[in-house]
Amino acid sequence: MADSSRATGIGFWGALTLLFIAFKITGYIDWSWIWVLAPLWGPIALMLVVAFVVILVTLALDWDGQ
Repeated sequence: MADSSRATGIGFWGALTLLFIAFKITGYIDWSWIWVLAPLWGPIALMLVVAFVVILVTLALDWDGQ
């Protein structure tokens, strides 16, 4: 049986990145390229920060328990 629930297209973050790039190239926004490309690296950075906080909290709770 074929799986018909596969997603297609570029998705929200890809579309937002393309929109920001178009705005930057046309001069509509005057942002640094780091912020124009933030939709590419932002979700990954956020995930890493959340994972780091979870690890710190877990270690703090374990340290307090001993």
